[in-house]
Amino acid sequence: LITAILLYPLMLAMLQRAAGLSRRLLDSNLSLMRSLGNAIAKRDSDTDAHNYRVTLYAAALAEAMELPRSEIADLVAGAFLHDVGKIGIPDSILLKPGKLTDDEFRIMKTHAVLGVEIVAGNPWLAGAALTIRHHHEWFNGSGYPDGLHGNAIPQLARIFAVVDVFDALTSERPYKKSMALNDAISILEGDIDLHFDPEVVAAFTQIASDLYVVTYQAESSELRKRVHELLIRYFRTEAESEVGTRCGTPLRFFL
Repeated sequence: LITAILLYPLMLAMLQRAAGLSRRLLDSNLSLMRSLGNAIAKRDSDTDAHNYRVTLYAAALAEAMELPRSEIADLVAGAFLHDVGKIGIPDSILLKPGKLTDDEFRIMKTHAVLGVEIVAGNPWLAGAALTIRHHHEWFNGSGYPDGLHGNAIPQLARIFAVVDVFDALTSERPYKKSMALNDAISILEGDIDLHFDPEVVAAFTQIASDLYVVTYQAESSELRKRVHELLIRYFRTEAESEVGTRCGTPLRFFL
């Protein structure tokens, strides 16, 4: 007992130092993620608000489906960076106002694999790679890049596919008007077992209305603030938990 009392200040200092290093590393990784998201948004103005909305939609849906916190963290990162591979797509294709030719569309589809290559080598983004690579897979196996079918598609990608299409349908773009909420939901339900996992669509329809009202109508500054809070909530908690586990003592007892 005396030894433990004498060692307590040293243990506390070590834990505080480890927590500080972990937070600085986390802040660097979050900054990198925001920079990557901003890079593609600079090339494609439609991507900016879209990234924030789909990240919020995806996190809310994953929470409603009661996924583990670590998986939701991976989904949040993957959702925010899902189109990062478009950095490697030529402007003549990425910014083309009209319909793409078959050859142009083949090039556009490579953005899923390019995105994985961009985040490769960063262990912190390893979980995000599943969503980046597979968010264009279809439940019936006709999607890309790997033509995965049904539950062979990672669950996080199946979740993201629903919110990604939902936001595309309900958003106004230079080439189209926004679609009404009920019409968008009808399209999602009509593509069950074709494009979408029926369980994911069923869960989303339960929360879509309220979620749409508070997300779609939010200003860009509000979207950024809410996504920043989401990142801190999931990633800072995960980082602090990891530090506490490595040190053998729950961090909350010392901070």
